[in-house]
Amino acid sequence: MKQIDVADLDCIYLSYDEPQREEFWVKIRNMVPWAQRVDGVKGSDAAHKAAASASSTDRFILIDGDNLPDPAFFNQTLVFPNEEYESAVFRWRARNHINGLMYGNGGLSSWTKDFVENMQTHEATDGRAETEVEFCFDPLYWPMHDCYSNTYPNGSPFHAWRAGFREGVKMCLQRGRKPTIEEFKNQVLRNLDNLTVWHNIGTDVDHGEWAIAGSRQGTYMTMLTNWDYKQVQDFAALESLWNTVKDSNPRILSNQLGPELSTQLDLPMAILEAEQSAFFKYHYRSDWRNRGVMTREIDVIRQQEGW
Repeated sequence: MKQIDVADLDCIYLSYDEPQREEFWVKIRNMVPWAQRVDGVKGSDAAHKAAASASSTDRFILIDGDNLPDPAFFNQTLVFPNEEYESAVFRWRARNHINGLMYGNGGLSSWTKDFVENMQTHEATDGRAETEVEFCFDPLYWPMHDCYSNTYPNGSPFHAWRAGFREGVKMCLQRGRKPTIEEFKNQVLRNLDNLTVWHNIGTDVDHGEWAIAGSRQGTYMTMLTNWDYKQVQDFAALESLWNTVKDSNPRILSNQLGPELSTQLDLPMAILEAEQSAFFKYHYRSDWRNRGVMTREIDVIRQQEGW
């Protein structure tokens, strides 16, 4: 059975415009002295291809620009029981600083050069709905159970809004396409749970109000307007959209969007104030335990739900 120590893999820090990227780069280099950096590449597909090109190992670790890893991750060993594992991409959970959610968004990942060089996603989409705004629908892109990092997407009002807006859009979609309102209401509960947290939690951190407003706006524009949701992968388009709301009060913006989201989509709209938000985050997943670096999310779900 093949196995590789994480410390034997190249580690690429992929930054773009994150306000804290220089600070985080110093911390990551102190933690992972062999880390390399790819910075400022436009387009998600192009940026990942640049990361693959920078790696001298066939498999590499990727750290997003607003992520700080747990040093213990680099003591792990990846085990590959078969060829499918050897070809797969692994995305571990990150804990989101804004709202406490723990899922793949912003988390550490491990890619193969072959996978990245042959994928066609985001701005380089092959035209399928599954590839226009996401990587994650490829059958070899595996969400993993364990959490090995924290993500801090609230470095500025704009970045908090953009992080919320993008998740507010993408969590509405069904395999990359816009559902009908009835389809939306019947989505997998896990997505709606996470979406609801984005819509209501985060007032206890810097710019958290903007993340809440952004997530509500993303959901509203995707489900209740004719806005082209595929623009969610276009950072220039998102910046233009931000310029239309940046002078607003984020709480007022959230409150304006809330009634329509509640009445038309049956979504709970109840922003928790700072003390309540901190309380929620302290207790949310407080009993979390990692199960092993190679444990897949789907395997845990099957066990819990008795598939």
